[in-house]
Amino acid sequence: MAQVKLRDIRKSYGSVEVIKGVDIDVDDGEFVVFVGPSGCGKSTLLRMIAGLEDITAGTLEIDGARVNDLEPSKRGIAMVFQSYAIFPHMTVRENVAFGLTINKASKAEKESKVAEAARVLQMEHLLDRRPSELSGGQRQRVAIGRAIVRDPKVFLFDEPLSNLDAALRMDMRMEIGKLHQDLGASMIFVTHDQVEAMTLADKIVVLKDGLVMQAGAPMELYHEPANLFVAGFLGAPSMNFLNVAIEAVNEKTVTVRNPSLAQIEVPHKGRSFTVGQTATLGIRPQYLRPVGTSAGKLHGKIVLTERLGSETVIDVELEDGTKIIAAIAEDTVLASGESVNFDFDPAQAHVFPETS
Repeated sequence: MAQVKLRDIRKSYGSVEVIKGVDIDVDDGEFVVFVGPSGCGKSTLLRMIAGLEDITAGTLEIDGARVNDLEPSKRGIAMVFQSYAIFPHMTVRENVAFGLTINKASKAEKESKVAEAARVLQMEHLLDRRPSELSGGQRQRVAIGRAIVRDPKVFLFDEPLSNLDAALRMDMRMEIGKLHQDLGASMIFVTHDQVEAMTLADKIVVLKDGLVMQAGAPMELYHEPANLFVAGFLGAPSMNFLNVAIEAVNEKTVTVRNPSLAQIEVPHKGRSFTVGQTATLGIRPQYLRPVGTSAGKLHGKIVLTERLGSETVIDVELEDGTKIIAAIAEDTVLASGESVNFDFDPAQAHVFPETS
C-alpha cells in the first residue's frame, strides 16, 4: 500500500496541452476513481502514473518518492487494462504467474502466489483452462490475478469493465469492491461510467478538458456539486436545469423565477448573485413529486413514460418548452399527453451562475 501524490501534473503533445495542471492525493489504502467524458484526460493521467506516458511538467510521488523518470517496472504498480491483455496460448495458471516468471521467481513462490490470487478471485477451478475456454468476466479475473501476484503498492485499472455486458459489469464491479476490502490496497480506477464511480469509490475525481472539476466522497459530490458540469455528470437520470432570473438576494438564499416555475427561495451556498442576473436552477429527477393540484412549483405535459420496475421515469415538457425528467415511485400511473404538476423541496435544489 502507498500514497500517490500528483502536483501540478501537465501533459502536452507538441503545442497541445491535454493535462493542464492536476493536483490529486490518493491516500494509503484509498479507492479513487477518475471519471469524466471521453477525451477529458483520465486515461492519460493514469498512464502517466503507470509510467507509460512521459510527464511534461509537475511532480508525481508514490510512497513518498518522486517517480517522474522511474521505469514502470520499478514504480511498485500493477495495471489492469480494458483489453485483458492475456496470452491465448497459456493456461490461466501461466498467465497469472507470467510476471513472476519474467522476474525469475522460484517455483514455490509462483505456486503460492498464484494459489492465493486464485482463492481471492474464486477461480481455482479455472487454473488449467486456456483463455478461449473462459467468459469475458473470467478473463478479466485472470488479468486482475496477474496484478495481485505482483503484490504492488498501487493497483491501476483502466476501464476494465467496458467490454462486459451489463450483468457481468455489475458482478465484476462487486468483485473489485470486495477485492479492495480484502487487500486494503491503494487503487486508482478510470471509467466514464458514473454508476461505477459512485458505487466503487472512496473518492471521486471528476475531470473535464484536462482539469479537475471537483474531488471528494461520492455522496458529497452528488449532494454538493461544485459547478454545472459536476451536477449534470453525476446522477442518473441527470439533473434537470432551468434558466431562471434572480429576483432577490439575502444572506443565505436567492429568490428565483421563470415562466414555468413559481417563485421560490433556494440556498445559494456561498455563490455570488445579483438581482436581475440570469442563472441556472438544478433539481434532481428523484426529488420531483407529482401533485394533483395546480399548486405545484412546476407545470407541464407528459411526453413519454418509461416504466423501469423500481421507478417510473417521465419526460415532461414545461409550459415554456423546457424539457425535464422526473423519476417517481413505480406504482404511479401517468399517461402521455396528460398535464402534470410537480412539487419539490427548494432546499434540495441548486442555483449556479451561468458561467459555472
